[in-house]
Amino acid sequence: MGLFESKKKSLVGLDIGSSSVKVCELQSVGKGSAVRYRLQKIGVAPLPFDAIVDGDIMDSNAVAGAIRQVLAEQKIKSKDLAISVSGQQVMVKRVTFPLMSPAELAESVRWEAESFFPAGQGLDSYALDFAVIEERPSDGNMDVVLVACRKDKLEAYSACVVQAGARPLVVDVDVFALQNAFEVNTTPGGHDEVIALVNIGARFTNLTMLVGSRSVFWRDIAWGGNEYTDKLMEDWGVSRESAELLKQGLAAEGRTAEEVEPSLSAISDNFADELSRTIDFFRSSFKVDRLDRILLAGGSSKVSGILEILGDRLRVSVDRLNPFQLIELDERSVDPAAVRDIGSSAAVAVGLALRQVGDR
Repeated sequence: MGLFESKKKSLVGLDIGSSSVKVCELQSVGKGSAVRYRLQKIGVAPLPFDAIVDGDIMDSNAVAGAIRQVLAEQKIKSKDLAISVSGQQVMVKRVTFPLMSPAELAESVRWEAESFFPAGQGLDSYALDFAVIEERPSDGNMDVVLVACRKDKLEAYSACVVQAGARPLVVDVDVFALQNAFEVNTTPGGHDEVIALVNIGARFTNLTMLVGSRSVFWRDIAWGGNEYTDKLMEDWGVSRESAELLKQGLAAEGRTAEEVEPSLSAISDNFADELSRTIDFFRSSFKVDRLDRILLAGGSSKVSGILEILGDRLRVSVDRLNPFQLIELDERSVDPAAVRDIGSSAAVAVGLALRQVGDR
């Protein structure tokens, strides 16, 4: 199964995260440049803690059960899904090659890919795919994005979908799905505007850097919203369930959101350090001298104070990405309150729901 593999047919987006699974179904309206999208279904089902650890599925029955649950609750009839992967076993790299034929490029990609596999591992252990981003006849080169994922990871995620009674027709990557959600909800800015799209998952943060309309850098950071949960448990002696409520701004076990604010701020400071280091690496590698804005997605983008802390530390405008900003709601099948509640945490699911069989 190719990582970009996918006849043009709409798919249901299924985001299998470390703490929950989210599903999104969109309907396209219009054609060509006038196409717009209408939200038909959106839903989420929680996963037990440690069902997925560091991107690896530890309890396939629990994951398949959650997928089955959310599809049934939303009464989704289609069995054709787009899913995605991320984490340490997924590698994304931008490479420049001389202009060449598709056959020559396929061979060159295989040689290049060998350089970013971990020691002792190679093509036999990984699924490899690539796509041409841009051809530049002016200088005789082309930019290509390479993606590799361990085959056992792909097989494990796909097997859970099949176990739930559905078909994984497309396997995407979280950072690409995040970019899809941004693009469909945004009117073009300056041609050279530099934007960081940041999706904070439970265990990993996905980062995509855009220069104008071009995505030029992708990175999964081993840092997630569980850092907040662990800190609250340690500082305040509350259960994991209560820590999750406090993280969402709700009272639990006699503690209030205001009372635990210093703990949340300390973790947001740590995250600012992680994000700043990664963005500095991008700037130096790509000779980009500025950052215009950051858009946050993921459940922990709602943590109190995180927008202000990141804005102060990185000296840039920080907002939440609204994956439904330019998407119509079918209020016959979708509760607007539920859409507002899930908010930016649905960005990857929305991005996946934009995929079609046959996309590249």
